[in-house]
Amino acid sequence: MTSLSDPSVREFLSEGTRTGKVAFIAADGRPLVTPVWFIVEDDAIIFNTGKASAKGKAIARDSRLALCVDLEEPPYTHIQIQGVATVSEDLDELVRTATLIAARYMGEDRADEFGKRNGVPGELVVRLHPAKILADFDATA
Repeated sequence: MTSLSDPSVREFLSEGTRTGKVAFIAADGRPLVTPVWFIVEDDAIIFNTGKASAKGKAIARDSRLALCVDLEEPPYTHIQIQGVATVSEDLDELVRTATLIAARYMGEDRADEFGKRNGVPGELVVRLHPAKILADFDATA
């Protein structure tokens, strides 16, 4: 089974500023997908979200998530991660992860600014722990 310890998977997920598309179930049962900024750390995908957001509320109801990251040009690579999320409201961890995520997407020069803005009470650190990873590194083959 493919895992986050696979160097090809980690490299693809960590390259550039690709967003993850997180799938979850709304309170009324509708499937929803929304983009997130994320990092790969240890054996988890980490992103931040508001506790009162649709994602935050959905994770509180059902911690099962799917995340897809893709390359929208040949060879049209994509990785889907299915797993269970855990959350933390620890402020130090919020600032730390928000700063790391901001460094990836906004650059090192703005990382502290976004880390402080996003690492506040009411936000969550979400860790998606993979149960299954599906990877297709060349959909054109």
